[in-house]
Amino acid sequence: MKETVLENPNADLLEIGIQNVIAHWNLSPAQLTERTLALGQGKLTENGTLAVDTGEFTGRSPKDRFIVKDDITKDLVDWGAINQPFDSAKFDELYDKVMDYLNGKEIYVRDAYACSNPTYRLKLRVINEYPWQNIFAYNMFIRPNEEELEDFDPEWQVIAAPGFMASSEIDETRQHNFAIINFTRKKVLIGGTAYTGEIKKSIFSVLNFMLPTEKGVLPMHCSANVGKKEDTAIFFGLSGTGKTTLSADAERRLIGDDEHGWASGNVFNFEGGCYAKCINLDPENEPQIYNAIQFGAMLENINFYEGKREVDYTNVDKTQNTRVSYPIHYLENTVHSQMGGEPRNIFFLTCDAFGVLPPISKLTPEQAMYHFISGYTAKIAGTEEGIVEPLATFSACFGAPFLPLHPTKYADLLGERIRKTNANVWLVNTGWTSGPFGVGYRIHLKDTRAMINTALQGVLENVAFTRDDIFNLHIPSKCPGVRSNFLNPINTWEDKDAYVVKAKELARKFADNFAQFKEYASEDLLSAAPNVD
Repeated sequence: MKETVLENPNADLLEIGIQNVIAHWNLSPAQLTERTLALGQGKLTENGTLAVDTGEFTGRSPKDRFIVKDDITKDLVDWGAINQPFDSAKFDELYDKVMDYLNGKEIYVRDAYACSNPTYRLKLRVINEYPWQNIFAYNMFIRPNEEELEDFDPEWQVIAAPGFMASSEIDETRQHNFAIINFTRKKVLIGGTAYTGEIKKSIFSVLNFMLPTEKGVLPMHCSANVGKKEDTAIFFGLSGTGKTTLSADAERRLIGDDEHGWASGNVFNFEGGCYAKCINLDPENEPQIYNAIQFGAMLENINFYEGKREVDYTNVDKTQNTRVSYPIHYLENTVHSQMGGEPRNIFFLTCDAFGVLPPISKLTPEQAMYHFISGYTAKIAGTEEGIVEPLATFSACFGAPFLPLHPTKYADLLGERIRKTNANVWLVNTGWTSGPFGVGYRIHLKDTRAMINTALQGVLENVAFTRDDIFNLHIPSKCPGVRSNFLNPINTWEDKDAYVVKAKELARKFADNFAQFKEYASEDLLSAAPNVD
């Protein structure tokens, strides 16, 4: 890996408008850590892990994400509150301002890949104002070897300048921060926010546009792992539902924890690392993640015990969205190629704040499509600006904030894959039971692990199922390691009438949300909906 300091920018940087800078190319995590400490932008924990604060923004800001509307995107992007259009000329003006801002500064450049499958690999160049942002890029994207770096020609550039503040009136952004994707110029422009998650999610959005339209590949907001019998499992879910935690299994090898593609014949990771939540992290429940926090990893927005360099993972004074990024090889059980075969089991992870969905239930293909399009969960405090407690929401395909195309495009691809592979699909509630948020309690991680492991082992294929009257879900009558009365949520509620009221309330929310997709749905798909009456 080249680790050079260029006092004068090379032709590649001049081409994109950056000049008169000191450009640090592909520095090692150790070098970037030294620079971060020298600049006073981070601290070391007791075991040598770098800890930084991302400042004003400790989560993504979806309302400040834009896509340039041009000849490539105008007829394909699902424009609206999620995919907000940005004028091409205004992008050019703002881009030039950011280049002027970076000129004369020290910057940090990282060449990397997205997509572990060579057929779909995307070459990236990430340019950062801060050295620790470049550590994040090293951790999260796939790292080229020295030979590959010699003639690296990037297809896309991500430019992150957190110190640049836009003028909403002049630049036509919502406020001073922004993340803008330009498919014609193949650039992502990020400013006004140092939250590193904006970098990785912008490239996820790029792939979510390109892979379905150009390659026929289904991009997925999911984690994936492989068992000893080479059986692949994928876990869909929004941030905070347990994708990273539940896929980090000592008995299974991890493909990836957040972003994947499903091509004909295989599942492959988009990334080269993991970005795990740290809230209440402990070595007993999440040993793989806990042990991955070492030198080279980077903690964000954590707190220390007073007077110590020991991290207090229970302290959420800064945010509940405390995070750690680390290269995937920091985990013990990983798939070296970061690829697996067709999945045998698919898990939809939903954090049900109403406390009425079963902890695990099996879905028919039609129900799978219905719940995938619905994408019901609760947004967890801290993952987005303004979220302070679980909020019931529907996020199509369990990743609507990152989907440039209409959700039915992704749902159609998933339906094709399920029908072709005959995969088992499970709805898993990692949220509340015995009552809604504030009354009941969140389902214990050990119980969720036990149910998922039982499904993976094929045990649930040999038990009887009961069908609940409201959601039409197939609930197993028993599950080894889990008490039977826990499996049907109504049995956990002290007030059964209150359960029915709350369940019907959620069923109506499903119906109201699905109304926007009704014209695209077959009668079989509509029959998979909960019973509102």
